[in-house]
Parts: sequence; structure tokens; C-alpha cells
Amino acid sequence: MQAKTLVESSTMTSLAKPQVPGQVKHYLQFADLTREEYDYLLKRSAWLKAKFKSYDTWHPLHDRTLAMIFEKHSTRTRLSFEAGIHQLGGHAVYLNTRDTQLGRGEPVEDAAQVISRMTDIIMIRTFGQEIIERFAANSRVPVINGLTNEYHPCQVLADIFTYVEARGPIQGKTVAWVGDANNMAYTWIQAAECLDFQLRFSAPESYQLDPARLTKNWAKHLTVCADPKDACKGADLVTTDVWTSMGYEAENSSRMHAFQDWMVDEELMAEAKPDALFMHCLPAHRGEEVSAGVIDGPQSIVWEEAENRLHVQKALMEYLLCGRLD
Repeated sequence: MQAKTLVESSTMTSLAKPQVPGQVKHYLQFADLTREEYDYLLKRSAWLKAKFKSYDTWHPLHDRTLAMIFEKHSTRTRLSFEAGIHQLGGHAVYLNTRDTQLGRGEPVEDAAQVISRMTDIIMIRTFGQEIIERFAANSRVPVINGLTNEYHPCQVLADIFTYVEARGPIQGKTVAWVGDANNMAYTWIQAAECLDFQLRFSAPESYQLDPARLTKNWAKHLTVCADPKDACKGADLVTTDVWTSMGYEAENSSRMHAFQDWMVDEELMAEAKPDALFMHCLPAHRGEEVSAGVIDGPQSIVWEEAENRLHVQKALMEYLLCGRLD
């Protein structure tokens, strides 16, 4: 029976639907999808993860190609997308801007026209959000944000799936963000508004959120706390990130000084609920933004969080190319 299944899967026709230029759905920030779509993706991620764990072959993207364009270094993003498209029956092409014409000044718009005519879906990990928006505006196929300076939607999608997997629905819960006002923080803000939970944000005075990037209704789901203890008090989830993100290395010394009271340690975690979870999108610097006792402790769920990038991105790629399959 297993041999028959493998033979059948090897001749399977892709379930991906033809893309209509101008009607392609992209995923450039968390706000690009609706709550209903996230409900579907979370359920689909669980289904795909169960298939993966049981070694049950599922190839809806048979013979489809993912182009992965990297301008920033990566471990989890590259591995999860490359393994994910393979597990869905397709394959990936790795493109680094240093080794392509993009690194020699080719217009983003021109690159998008060409790459999207040769592949079926594109993931980009770059600096400015405007770069990926320009690319998507000229792409004939779905474009996914693998990380920009402004947003990191795939990571927060994985984080929310991990919370739901461990504790149930995140609606009505409280998430504490302790650290920089970076791409992760702004993505969590979008997620709180979309999925109806509370986000408490705490950072040093000089590293606060930009009001221009918040919606008019931000106060309904976001609380800014001067003291990280206030942010963590009674929280269901505490999460953080490195104090110096890629592209801000010149500020490292000043950031280390400014953030020294914002390390998530055992004392800070004690302010949260007894069963609260800790997350970190990795890579982590023990002794800086998080203590070893927390990230390696019983409340930490960072390894499940990292693994789940694989499963939510499979659900995302499948959805963007095939639509709903349930």
C-alpha cells in the first residue's frame, strides 16, 4: 500500500490554480489577510504538520517552483521555505542579490517581471518594505515577505500557531512584547488588531513606536508600558527579540546600554501568569535580551516556535497557489 501511495504521488497533478495577472494575492504584511483566512491557515497548518509527522505524502504543489530571493542572511527562513516547498511536491531556487543582476543595479521592477514568468511563487527577504512592495506590484505570481525592516509576518504567524497549539485560541489573551520597536513588534500589533488579543509593548524611551505607523484604533489592542514589569504582569505570552536587528549594527553599543533593564529574566517572567509561555524568534543572545534560565527553561517554547515556521509557511504557500482545500 505504501509503494502504491508513493507511485501515485509521483505522478500527481499540481492543485495550484492558474494565476491571473492583476488578481494575484500577496503576503507582504500580517494585515494582508483577514481573520477568517487566518482561522483557515491555523487549521491547515495543524493538518499539514500532522501529515509531516506521520510521513504521509502530500504534493499539492507538484512541479511548482519557489524562487527565494535573499538580501539578508538567513537560517530558519531559508530552511523552512526550501524544505516546505519540497514537502509540498515542488522545489526551490535560491537567489542571493550578491550573485544576481539585482546586486548590479537591475531595477526591482524588471527583476519581478522576469522571475515571476519563470516561477510560481516568490519569497523575498530584504531591507525596506518598499522594495518588496515594488516587486509585488510587478509580479505575475504571489510574493511572500520573508522579512523586511518593517514587518516579519511569517514569523508572527508561526508564533501564533505555536501558542494556539499549546494553549488554544489567542483571542482575548495578553501578549507582552519586551524589547525594540522593530519589525516583529509592528507585526504583533497588526496581529493583535486582526485576531482580537491584547498586546503590551515595553521599550526604552528612545526606542518607542512610531505613531505614524499605528492605525487610528491602535489603543483598542495596544498598551504601551514604560516598565517591562507592567507589560508582563498577568500576561499569557512573553516574547522578545535581539536588541540590535540586522542593518542596525552601528547602534549596537548604545542599544546594549539602553536596553539593559529590558532583559527577559526569571524575575520578569514571574510577573506573567504561572503557565505563561516564552517565545523568541531567534537567533538569541543569552545574557542580553533573555536569560539562559528563561530561554532554556520550562516555560520556553522557542524550539516548537522555530519548527512551526515550516508548517505555517507550507499552509501559506498552498493557500496562495491553490486557495482553500478543505
